[in-house]
Amino acid sequence: MKLKTKVGTTALFVAGALTTAITLASTPSFAGDSANMEKCYGVALAGKNDCKAGAGTTCAGTSTKDYQGNAWSMVKAGTCTSIKRPNGSHGSLTETSDI
Repeated sequence: MKLKTKVGTTALFVAGALTTAITLASTPSFAGDSANMEKCYGVALAGKNDCKAGAGTTCAGTSTKDYQGNAWSMVKAGTCTSIKRPNGSHGSLTETSDI
C-alpha cells in the first residue's frame, strides 16, 4: 500500500471517530434523565403524548384528543400533579378521566 493511501485512510478513520464521539457527546441522554422524570397522565395534547394512549393506539403521538386521561407525557419529577388542565383538574400519576 502506498504511503499516500495509508495517510488518507488513517485521516478518514480519525475523522469518522471524531464525528461519532462528538455526536454521542451532544446527544441528550434520556435514560440518564429518567430518574428526574415521571409519567404524567392527562396533560398531553392530541398526538403529542410520549406513549400509552389506550386501546387501538400504539405509542408516542397516538393520543386522539387533548388531555386524554390514558395518555401520558414525561415531565420533570414532582411537577405532574401541579400541572393544571383547562377544566381546573391537574395531571395525574395514574390514568385519569378525559376532559
